[in-house]
Amino acid sequence: MASSYVLFMLSLCLASTTKFALGGNFYTDFNILFGDNRANIQDGGSNMSLAMDKSSGSGIATKNEYLFGRFDMQMKLIPDNSAGTVTTFYLSSQGPNHDEIDLEFLGNLSGDPHILSTNYYANGTGGREIQFYLWFDPTQDFHTYSIDWNPQRIIILVDNIPIRVMHNRENIGVPFPTSQPMKVYATLWDGDFWATRGGKVKIDWSKAPFIAGFRNFNANACIAGPEGSSCMGFNGGRNKGLDAQIRKHLKEIHSRWVVYDYCRDFIRFAHGFPSECRKNKHT
Repeated sequence: MASSYVLFMLSLCLASTTKFALGGNFYTDFNILFGDNRANIQDGGSNMSLAMDKSSGSGIATKNEYLFGRFDMQMKLIPDNSAGTVTTFYLSSQGPNHDEIDLEFLGNLSGDPHILSTNYYANGTGGREIQFYLWFDPTQDFHTYSIDWNPQRIIILVDNIPIRVMHNRENIGVPFPTSQPMKVYATLWDGDFWATRGGKVKIDWSKAPFIAGFRNFNANACIAGPEGSSCMGFNGGRNKGLDAQIRKHLKEIHSRWVVYDYCRDFIRFAHGFPSECRKNKHT
């Protein structure tokens, strides 16, 4: 049975000229950005791997742009020593004042925990990083990573567990991505100048090629037209607040697994934290 969330979105789209995306296929929905055959699409488009060697990494991006929706990707990260590599799943618009919602998986030495770095940009301004240790080994099996984006908030989820909520605080002057359509990206690239221990641990190219797996991409989202305006009334059917269970999960995750939170960086913000940091992030 279709969920009320999906039915709500379908009703909005049927009432307008907006196109609505359900499901996804790496063959039909994506273009290869770089890396040529290092981006290897398989099984009729349901599975894909990205590889990186000393010559190049690889990446893909959706043909469509979206303005609001939920985007799910199952990923299996690079096994063994992946120090210096960066594997990503993110949304981004184009231009110097772009919007972006980031999930970046920072490679690490064998046996060390993996770090998921989350961030968002609005009107070209970012710097809102929160990083998490994952509570499982993401190289052993596929796990589902999700971006749920609507005009009120962005929710990042891991295996359907919310780990971060980014509220729209435009009412207090904080930019938020509400007007620029974004494509979905998946990439694998050389980030050894910063990714592992601040760039102190470099890539061991004897381990190349590095390979990350992707499968079962899903977009329950509004496909933006040339101006994106037909999506502006679309909010994904979300309630105005977060229920008690979501708030409980968020508090548990933030108390146990956060590595870095920009709202706790007293050195960076010695002269005062950004205004959104003074709001309760779990409400």
